[in-house]
Amino acid sequence: MSAFTALPLTKPMIKNLKTLGYREMTPVQAESLPHVLKGEDLLAQAKTGSGKTAAFGIGLMHNLNVKRFRVQALVMCPTRELAEQVAGELRQIARFKHNIKIVTICGGVPFLPQQISLEHQGHIVVGTPGRIEQHLKRGTMNLDHVSILVLDEADRMLDIGFADSIEVIMGYVPEARQTLLFSATFPKPILDLSTRFQKNAQRVVVDVEHEENVIRQYFYESGWDWKPVVAAQILDAYKPASALIFCNSKLQCKSLSKFLEAKGFSSLAIHGDLEQKDRTEVLVRFSNGSTPILVATDVAARGLDISGLSAVINFDLPFEPEVYIHRIGRTGRAGKKGMAFSLMTSKERFRLEEINTMMGTAFEVSDIEALEPSTEKNATPSMVTFSINGGRKAKLRPGDILGALTKDAGIDGGCVGKINCFEFYSYIAIERTMADKAEKALSKNKIKGRHFIAHRHE
Repeated sequence: MSAFTALPLTKPMIKNLKTLGYREMTPVQAESLPHVLKGEDLLAQAKTGSGKTAAFGIGLMHNLNVKRFRVQALVMCPTRELAEQVAGELRQIARFKHNIKIVTICGGVPFLPQQISLEHQGHIVVGTPGRIEQHLKRGTMNLDHVSILVLDEADRMLDIGFADSIEVIMGYVPEARQTLLFSATFPKPILDLSTRFQKNAQRVVVDVEHEENVIRQYFYESGWDWKPVVAAQILDAYKPASALIFCNSKLQCKSLSKFLEAKGFSSLAIHGDLEQKDRTEVLVRFSNGSTPILVATDVAARGLDISGLSAVINFDLPFEPEVYIHRIGRTGRAGKKGMAFSLMTSKERFRLEEINTMMGTAFEVSDIEALEPSTEKNATPSMVTFSINGGRKAKLRPGDILGALTKDAGIDGGCVGKINCFEFYSYIAIERTMADKAEKALSKNKIKGRHFIAHRHE
């Protein structure tokens, strides 16, 4: 890996990247950034967590004309969660320049505030194709000045059904543009998309497979009705600090999460039936460590980037081996050890053979009897999540909330975990030992001169 100083970036940007902890380029950054900075089209294969947001984000900021208050870059993502995450990272990268406006445009939230934000213009728009298409058709968004277009996790956008929306949006952006396409896999529809909308695209492939010594992989055969029991046995035997469990249907997500809760595990489910605010709460509670087990479908978990995820469990094996590789790639990152467990019925043995063929491995079915139950009780999560009814619209920042807890309430900063500020509300993770004190402080003390209503989530 090479340093960012090897790139033709400004000194203020290099300094800001250093403060953000960007010391050495990840493989996808080292391979992609030279092409991005030159203005070339790019087709890059990289998984979530590989540093791809910075790979295109640094290029966006480098080529941006801040004085030109028009939408110059459009970033499309498959889900609102990923769009929020990308926008947040872009805002951090943009700190070296003043007055860069980044607007997030996604479904699941009111249309009018977005329209007002767009009326005041912005430099970068990050959003989901469906809502972007709505704004374009209503004439509330202008993309005539877009010079860079990014399709992030393009394979999932097509899986979800955004192909038609992408087609419509492409008709609103100038042909003379740079198009950056990032995808975890390169199925034929993605290659067709590249052929249609990119010009002489440079191709970059990194982080596609996972070494056996980084991710320990286990496969268990079980009857369908016994799979929840086996999943609980895995969690009981290995006690992962955090586990993401994949199911192929939202109905299975709900029933498995209830089963695990009844067995004493702290678990939440995320699926298509949840309201947007509930989805956000679930993802926040999982990412900040206050709920260690998340049961999800592939689509619902898209964009979820958890550093240090201990284990992935395939309650249902995916239909394609490429999806298996993408799923387990969420653990064992940055050289850390990870575990992947997969359950299958006897009729699904062929899926293990497909995985072995694709990965060049020789995994066999493990013995369920070897899953020895732990004598320890299931640990209560060390963190508790609180929410308050104020966010970015109330001019709240994580630093404001942290200050109210540490300076005003006397809580040690080390007891305060992740703070997520959204438009209209914020979430705060607090160590359980300080939860009662934090609840009183958030309910009674003012933050930036205002009282907010606090709610405890357990």
